[in-house]
Amino acid sequence: MLNQQARSIDPVDETDQSRVNVYRLLARLLREPPDAPLMSILTQMTGDESELGQAIADLAKAAGTTSLADARDEYNVLFIGLGRGIFTPFGSYYLTGFMHEKPLARLRNDMRPLNIARSDDVKDPEDHAAALMEMMAGLIDGSFGTAQPLSVQKTFFDSHVGSWTPHFFKDLEACSSARFFKPVGRIGRLFMAIEQGAFEM
Repeated sequence: MLNQQARSIDPVDETDQSRVNVYRLLARLLREPPDAPLMSILTQMTGDESELGQAIADLAKAAGTTSLADARDEYNVLFIGLGRGIFTPFGSYYLTGFMHEKPLARLRNDMRPLNIARSDDVKDPEDHAAALMEMMAGLIDGSFGTAQPLSVQKTFFDSHVGSWTPHFFKDLEACSSARFFKPVGRIGRLFMAIEQGAFEM
């Protein structure tokens, strides 16, 4: 969804790479309906004994017991619908009840100095949950030209991610229409809490 430059030559440590991996997983799951390669990858994932690890294991199990057609149908019900899905996963909408409001304008202002830009072939506003997950991953691993320090990551997270995505993921996890996507909501909710806690240390 975003124009990405050559990655920073600075190596990303193991902890940060794990963060990048979760952000990119969430971005892919929220960006568009799942396809066969994604479902295959998901079935091979394993988790540790932590809450987040168990949520990842639950997603792997869901991928192994859900047909591709059913997973795609569920995505459409949740995020697309006939006129609109159950969820409208945009920051402006979650924070104000309307699209293209001040949260989007603030996001665009903060994207510019970080060399983050929406791809020309993407029509969705930049405050889509998937785009924000990609932005966080890029700030960590340098996908937008330079890996950003924790202070910059924290400021961006607090301003544009932590302000609403924890509520979105909690709602997704609790949604009665979410079966395959229920563990996606749980992963997002737990991971946002981990990120918030780490930034506060």
